[in-house]
Amino acid sequence: MGLKTKEEYIESLREMKPTAYMFGEKVTDIVDNPRLRAGIESTAATYELAELEEYRDLVVTQSPLINEPVNRFTLPPASIEDLVARVKVNRVLANRVGTCHQRCTGLDCLSTLAICTYDVDQKYGTGYYDNFMNFLKYVQKNDLTGNAGVTDVKGDRSLGPKDQDDKDMYLRVVERRDDGIVVRGAKAHQTGSLSSHEIIVIPTRALRKGDEDYAVSFAVPADAPGLIHVVGRSTLDMRELDGCDVGNVRYSKYCPTLIFNDVFVPWDRVFLCGEVEFAADYVVKFSSFHRQSHGGCKSGKIDCMIGTALTLMEYNGTTRASHHKQKVIDMIHRAETLYGCCLAASYEGKEQPSGTFFIDTVLANASKIHEGKEMSEAIRLMVDICGGYVADLPSDRDLENPEIGDLVRKYMKGANGVPPENRIKMFRLAEKLALESADIISDIHGGGSPEAHRVTIFRETDIENKKRAARRLAGIEE
Repeated sequence: MGLKTKEEYIESLREMKPTAYMFGEKVTDIVDNPRLRAGIESTAATYELAELEEYRDLVVTQSPLINEPVNRFTLPPASIEDLVARVKVNRVLANRVGTCHQRCTGLDCLSTLAICTYDVDQKYGTGYYDNFMNFLKYVQKNDLTGNAGVTDVKGDRSLGPKDQDDKDMYLRVVERRDDGIVVRGAKAHQTGSLSSHEIIVIPTRALRKGDEDYAVSFAVPADAPGLIHVVGRSTLDMRELDGCDVGNVRYSKYCPTLIFNDVFVPWDRVFLCGEVEFAADYVVKFSSFHRQSHGGCKSGKIDCMIGTALTLMEYNGTTRASHHKQKVIDMIHRAETLYGCCLAASYEGKEQPSGTFFIDTVLANASKIHEGKEMSEAIRLMVDICGGYVADLPSDRDLENPEIGDLVRKYMKGANGVPPENRIKMFRLAEKLALESADIISDIHGGGSPEAHRVTIFRETDIENKKRAARRLAGIEE
C-alpha cells in the first residue's frame, strides 16, 4: 500500500499473469522479455523519479481523496497548478527515458472519468461517479499504472458501429447480467498495456441512438480472463531481442492490440453503459488531456535530440560550423513553442462541475498539430547535424569480432580525445530517437488523427466572437 518503489512496481507486474502473444508465440515471461522489459523500464521511471530528492516535489503530491502522498500519475487535476504539473513532469520524464514512458494515458483516463462520470450521474441519477471514485481510491492506495483503451479497430470506416457487418469492430456490451457486463471487441495502439496494472476503457467516438451497446466505459485488470495482448511490430524490435545495435537499450515502447474476448466486468467497475449522448464527452475530454500530455513529452524528447546533436558536433569536430548551430536553435524553438502551448492550455484551464480541472481544448489541439509537423522537422535537423553514420553504422558485433574489430574502431575515430565507442553510442542514440517504435507516426496520430485535432479546434473555438469583433471593427452595427 502507498507509493511504490521502482523495484516494487516491477515485482507487482511479475505477480500478474496476462495473456500475451508476440511474433506468433505466446509470451509467458513478460517482465524479463527484452522487448517488453525495455518498455517496462520506461514506465518504471515514473516510480523511480518519485524516489529521487530532486524530482519528488514535482512527481509526488498529496491526495485529498485518501489524504496520503500519491504519484501524480494517479491524481486527476484539482487546480491550475496540477494541470501545469502534468506538462512539467512529462517533459522531465521524456528527458530521462528519451521515449514514451507509457503512464500518461492512464492519468488522462482518470482525469476524463473524474469529470464525465459526474456529469452522467447529474442527468440520469446513475452511480458511475461513486464507482469511479472507489476505483480511484484503489489506484491511489496501491500506486497503480493504468492504460487507456480508447481506439477501436473500426472495421469499415464509412460505417458506424451498429452498421458494421461484424458488430465487434467497435468494443461493445454483449451481455448484461445481475453482477456485471460482458464485453467483446478490440482496442488498437495500446501503448504499454503489459506495463500496466489496469486497463481503463472509454468510447472511441461520438455515438447515436441505436449505439447503446457501444457506449461503455469500465476498468479491468490487465490480466483479466479473456483479455489478450498481441504485441505489435516496431522499427527496432529485433535488435532489442538480439541485444545489439539498439543504442539506448534500457528504455523503449511497445504497442499491443488488445482483444476483449468476452471479458466480464463487475458493475462496480462500470463508468458508462448505454448513455450514448455522453460518448463524445468522454472521448473529447480524453483526447484533449492526451494531446496536452503529448506536448510535455515530445518537447522533452526534442531536448534529447538537441543534446544528441550537440554532443555529436563535439565528437565529429563540427562545433564551429555555424549552420549546425543555427539548426540547433531551430530545434530549441520547436521544443519551447510546443512546451509553451501546452503550458498555456493548462493556465487557461477551468474547473468543471465535479471539481476536476479541464484544460483549454483549442490550445491543447493546436499543440498537437504543431507536434505532428515539427517533430519530424526536429528529427530531420538532428540527423542532418549528426551525419550519415546514423543510417548505416557497423554493428556492435563487428566491433566485437576479433578479426576486424580493431579496424572498425580505428576508422570510427572522430575528434581527438573522443573514444570511438562513445561516438558509436551517440550515433546509435540518434538512430533510435529517429526510428524507435515508429515514433514519428505517434507524433502524427497519437491522441487522434490530425483531422480530429482540426475538427476539435474549429468546434471548440468561439467563432461568433471573432465574427463580432470583425463586424465591430468594420463599423457594422449588430
